[in-house]
Amino acid sequence: MKSEKLACSFTPARVGLFQSLAAKVEAGLLGLCIMAALAVGLIQAASPAHAADDSQQGIAAVVNDQLISRFDLDQRVKLIMATSGIADTPENRARIEPQVLRALVDETLELQEAKRLGIKSEQKDIDAQLEGIAKRANMTSAQIDAFLEENNVSKASLVNQISAEIVWNKVVSQQFGPLITVSDEEINGILERLKTEADQPRYLLSEILLTFDTDVQEREMYDGAGRLAEQIRMGAPFAAVAQQFSRAASARNGGDIGWVYLSQLSPEISEGVKDLGIGAVSDPIKTLNGIYLFELRNKQTAAGVDPMKDKWTLVKVFMPLTPDAPAAAVERRASEATKFKNEFKSCTDIDTIIKPFIGATADAPQTVVFGNLPPQLKELVSKSQPGGVLPPVRTKEGIEIVAVCDHVVDNAQAPTRDQIEDSLYSQQLSMMSRRHLRDLRRDAVIEMR
Repeated sequence: MKSEKLACSFTPARVGLFQSLAAKVEAGLLGLCIMAALAVGLIQAASPAHAADDSQQGIAAVVNDQLISRFDLDQRVKLIMATSGIADTPENRARIEPQVLRALVDETLELQEAKRLGIKSEQKDIDAQLEGIAKRANMTSAQIDAFLEENNVSKASLVNQISAEIVWNKVVSQQFGPLITVSDEEINGILERLKTEADQPRYLLSEILLTFDTDVQEREMYDGAGRLAEQIRMGAPFAAVAQQFSRAASARNGGDIGWVYLSQLSPEISEGVKDLGIGAVSDPIKTLNGIYLFELRNKQTAAGVDPMKDKWTLVKVFMPLTPDAPAAAVERRASEATKFKNEFKSCTDIDTIIKPFIGATADAPQTVVFGNLPPQLKELVSKSQPGGVLPPVRTKEGIEIVAVCDHVVDNAQAPTRDQIEDSLYSQQLSMMSRRHLRDLRRDAVIEMR
């Protein structure tokens, strides 16, 4: 089976809480800022350099006689604030600190288990992770270093965290990967269900999972999920928060679980997401696995297509206008913007339309995938069609207008057998990862200070 071949290489559910570096703001079409919110690897718990001097740093927790210092905890919280979009206030720091400390405890347990099994990280794996972080964030190594320094986070801490992630992945893959098999019957069952539900609505969802072991932790996680939902509704990117806090396998991808039917979800989750509006975040949902938050990114009733993969061709038109321009100049530009909107029919018309507009320019057409657009632009584009013009935007430099040239609908096909097998394998390995960590937590001597 393919799943057996994957056993030694698959990256399991317990991923680093941040996978990429920096919350980078880039200028996009229309001058709308795109919050890249590419998160950065979190800090390893209880590194020896940080655990030495209780009198100077203070102790946040003790895990099987290994210390997690206040320095470790402060570094983690500081980095979360810098990259997640959560407002950096004393109140928010206090609210997320218990969850951050629990994550540090889990990482310490994972490192201890790897040491017991004689599993170590290799420098080539660490280097590959660092290169991947830089690539995904569209940054250089120097920019990564500068970002960490600006936020008072040492690069050694990032490297230590990456090392912890690598060894835990090896632990889970080596210990449990060979035990997992995905049968033909399971795959056939999924394919048959996809056929019978082809005419049912599908939901494009992202998830955040918070787990707990005791009744006290359950209440803490439920309250914590509520606070995270508030921060997301206030503007914190769901994907960045998922990368930081979620214990689900999807955390690596910012919580993205793709398109699903309600029948694929538990009754509690199905009830919590079925009436969500596009872009909305659910209230906390309690299940046997833990506490969930969901974001509905899109919904469709037709089968076989994925609107998030649609391709749109756009052109940005710019009309210069200084911030202190007189009212007459502003009125003239407004009139030109209206004229452009009324006369635009296709991208071949643009140069002719803007020729009388002094200083006006048009960029070359850009074809973009709908799912990659920033939320503000995504909403406007979804309501438009080829030959249409989005509302003008006033910037410091002038007036910017986006014209819609073309729209190519995605013609996605049903998943292959290999894709279904990989997904089922991932789910089983994720479940085993969480169970093993739960067992380690149950058997450990943990003291929170």
